[in-house]
Amino acid sequence: MKNKEVIREGEGENYNYSQDHCFIKLSSHRTNGELSFVEDTLKPGFYLGRHHHKIMTEVFYILEGEVKLIFDDETIVAKPGDTVTVPPNVWHAASCEKGGKMLSIFKDGQFDLYLERLSGMTDSDFADEALMRAVSAEFDIYGE
Repeated sequence: MKNKEVIREGEGENYNYSQDHCFIKLSSHRTNGELSFVEDTLKPGFYLGRHHHKIMTEVFYILEGEVKLIFDDETIVAKPGDTVTVPPNVWHAASCEKGGKMLSIFKDGQFDLYLERLSGMTDSDFADEALMRAVSAEFDIYGE
């Protein structure tokens, strides 16, 4: 990155899905794939299924609400101001019953590009389990 970049509140590439609304605050394009930041507004009933990453580290900084992070050995209820770091190869899931907001930081991952890819997919693409596994694996996301 050679020039500064300012992305104001409510700005950035945005993807409004059924369970969450994401704004890309730092694209992995700007950091040679090393880092991306996603502001994630979690809609009530949000659930992200159990998965892990082989390379990527995820950092969740809770801004609003309570986010439940479920690990094999522990469940953590994260509240505003809490930070939870998930290194590679740690299985995890997340839920947010009442809705909330968090900043998700992805080190050595291109999660923003994954969101971009998902935004161009059709309902039949999402129904194709083999395709979804392949797309997820391309972005270092492995489910059960």
